[in-house]
Amino acid sequence: MQLLWPTTPADPVSDADLERLYGYPEDMTAMSRPWVQVNFVSSADGAVAVDQLSEGLSHPADKRIFLMGRLLADVILVGAGTARAEGYRGARITPARAARRVSLGLSEVPPIAVVTRSGELDPAGPLFTDTKVPPIVITTEKAPRTALERAGAEVLVAGTDDVDLHRALALLAERGLCRVDCEGGPALFADLIAADLVDQLCLTVAPLLAGAGERRIADGRPTPEPRRMDLASVLFEDGFTMLRYRRREGG
Repeated sequence: MQLLWPTTPADPVSDADLERLYGYPEDMTAMSRPWVQVNFVSSADGAVAVDQLSEGLSHPADKRIFLMGRLLADVILVGAGTARAEGYRGARITPARAARRVSLGLSEVPPIAVVTRSGELDPAGPLFTDTKVPPIVITTEKAPRTALERAGAEVLVAGTDDVDLHRALALLAERGLCRVDCEGGPALFADLIAADLVDQLCLTVAPLLAGAGERRIADGRPTPEPRRMDLASVLFEDGFTMLRYRRREGG
């Protein structure tokens, strides 16, 4: 893997380099809300998946970025559709990564927080049964909650008919979960953009043309006004380009 921009070092990019590049702001106490990073991989023509799964677009370099996002986050945020399609389970953390998280002042294992308007999640699924820490379910007043709570989830109510993402983030902040790593899917990303809650986008572009039929990385709620982002870094390996965009200060 090479860093193409802002500098081009002679040596390959190390995990320490990735921690520096993808780290969250140092003074989280100065933030008025949690800091949200969104992590996506897409084809060169913008598709978010191949055969409805992101695995067909991935690469070991992209997986390094994906795992770094999880390493540095307080919580992993995901939409219910993506959690179901990708067979989400609890985060897998090696002993070395758990120790590194603790050294950074984080919990050993980050929880998975699933956003669902309907509450339609399988309490017998791996999200609940194959995890070291209980999942968090962010849902609405009208969604059924008893079965999810019995399965061990912490259920947070953030809206009546739809999930209010500002309220959802406030509820996570109350639990000390301010470094948010969002792993999709397209509908949740579109909602975050519409609510102006995206601070960083980590986008891997795969050297592949998927063609028509697959969704794009943001798909759903219209955005009132485009948000200008600044290109913060570019990594490259084996034809895969890892782009990082940050919210423009004062923009």
